[in-house]
Amino acid sequence: MAAGGLLLRLAGPAGDPRAARAGLPPVAAALLLAALPLALLAIEAVTATSGATGIDHARVAEAALNTIVTAIISTTIALALGGGLALLVALTDMPGRRALSGLALLPMLIPSQIAALAWGRLFDPAGPVAGWLGLTSFGAHPLEGAAGVWLVMGLEHSPIGFLAVIGAATRIPAEPAEAARIAGAGPAAALAVAARPLIRPALAAAAALGLISAAGNFGVPALLGIPGAYPVMATLIYQQMSGFGPAGLGDVARLAALLGLGTLILLHLSGRAAGRAARVADSGRIIGRLPLRRGRRSLALLVWVPMLAISLGPLLALIAASLVPAPGVPLTATTASLDGFRMMVDPRHGALGAMATSAVLASLAAMASVLIAVPIGLFAARGGRAARLGAGAFDLALAMPGTVFAIAIILMLLPPLPVLDISLYGTPFILLAAYLGRFPALVLAPVMAAAGRLDPAPEQAARLAGAGVARRILAGAWPALAGPAAGGALLVLLTAFNELTLSALLWSRGAETIGVAIYARQAEGDTAAAAALALASLVASLALALAGLRLLARLPGLNAVFGDQR
Repeated sequence: MAAGGLLLRLAGPAGDPRAARAGLPPVAAALLLAALPLALLAIEAVTATSGATGIDHARVAEAALNTIVTAIISTTIALALGGGLALLVALTDMPGRRALSGLALLPMLIPSQIAALAWGRLFDPAGPVAGWLGLTSFGAHPLEGAAGVWLVMGLEHSPIGFLAVIGAATRIPAEPAEAARIAGAGPAAALAVAARPLIRPALAAAAALGLISAAGNFGVPALLGIPGAYPVMATLIYQQMSGFGPAGLGDVARLAALLGLGTLILLHLSGRAAGRAARVADSGRIIGRLPLRRGRRSLALLVWVPMLAISLGPLLALIAASLVPAPGVPLTATTASLDGFRMMVDPRHGALGAMATSAVLASLAAMASVLIAVPIGLFAARGGRAARLGAGAFDLALAMPGTVFAIAIILMLLPPLPVLDISLYGTPFILLAAYLGRFPALVLAPVMAAAGRLDPAPEQAARLAGAGVARRILAGAWPALAGPAAGGALLVLLTAFNELTLSALLWSRGAETIGVAIYARQAEGDTAAAAALALASLVASLALALAGLRLLARLPGLNAVFGDQR
């Protein structure tokens, strides 16, 4: 009773017992779905004895070193490409800046396994594009191995550098540049003087986030690293679990805990980098764009050509691969085949079932995330300490690499459930539980931002009228939170629909997801079916995004997410 009373006092806003009681279920869900699995993983890693499977320590050391090297090199590529493009867009008068920003953010919309598959088909020596480009002389696939993982992962994570730098570069004050010009500096040097205090900490924060993303990336190392015998920690965990199953869970838990510990260190460094962000006086005057003059068109050509090639080349290669009847066959008008698409729609091959499974699980996760995240975000924004604890648990679960959280979920749900005496392992429900532990943070962030700016007057009036907590939230808070919550739900829907990292370890026969289906067909050598399914997944994602954006346009409270654009 004492513990329950303490949690009741912590759950909701002070002085509102009914709100505190209403806040208990979502907070309990956060602790159960996000915090408990990670706690069990930590306990298992410390207490488990070495399993019968054993771990090749030399291979673990190699995978750990490869993870570090991959994270550093791919992050460097991401910052150079994304950050450099952001500086050109924000600080110069180069033509087509808005369209370039769209191209720079395009990799965010493409799941890592599809990006790796597309780049792999672009440079496949046996593929149709390689014949057109004269790349058939390669004996082995040039991207299957370390260099390919570094390059594709760097390109995939380049939006991190772009977003970090563009945010800092668009608010550079004019005064430092003017002072530098008075001191004799040229336009470019003055711009550098003014920009450096804001750009440097933004790059440091982006570097930490890039390292975290690279350390937990599974799709790119799985499709390009495993065939090229280049292991990283995420794929080593997958291979160990796939090879030995639950019998090797103790050893795998230690590997997952090691990767999770590295992620926590990177999160700490990210927080420190964000804390060191420069604070400059803002007079309201922003520095003007640097005129490129005669070099404007030449520089635009040098930027636009590779950006179009990077954006459209892999997509065209994916389309070409889906139309080739077999690897090594050139794509011509007479050899083009739709067998890959026919196989995709054939119920016997299970591709449509995989897409349906992903759609159902992602939809359930999106709706449940809203039900859980809205009260937690609302109460956390108003000082509920347990609600903040629940929000922190969700944030940590999202920050952890997907393979780490998948192992944690297995540890929690492999034993039979109390009272019911059934195990969820090997059922679709374990995937749903993993989604509900990992993705509500995508709804929490915009909801908490909007809840912090809510006018409490409507809810107070409803409370004085005797309305219950749920009715007060619907009447007073929901109109302002609907837009942010729906935006977060759309992110959950798109992320869960295409994810591979969790489902690679948690899927079961008869409950294959779209990410697993694409990876399995590529691993089996059926490149046409894999490419066709990847294209169908992209089209479905685009349709979901467009439908979701149309719905968002009709909901209130969108300024809380996107800001006033007038």
